[in-house]
Amino acid sequence: MDVGELILNIEEHILNPLIGILFALALAIFLWGIARFIFQSDDESAREQGKQHIIWGLVGMFIMVSVFAIIHLIVGTFDIPPPDLPYR
Repeated sequence: MDVGELILNIEEHILNPLIGILFALALAIFLWGIARFIFQSDDESAREQGKQHIIWGLVGMFIMVSVFAIIHLIVGTFDIPPPDLPYR
């Protein structure tokens, strides 16, 4: 197994699923914040917590998209050919 194949296997089997799970978690936190902000609008502390959840959810999603882009940039920079997969 060469280094390029190892990097692609790590990306495909470890990093991409981990990024997907963390992105889904960040999205859930974001949506929870929106729901809390809207449905408990009469409680100022709940609105503030909702704002914090919205902000941290957005930060988490931004980080996960950035990590995904950086990984693909690294794979593209080292000219590692992608495997023949239907989703690429």
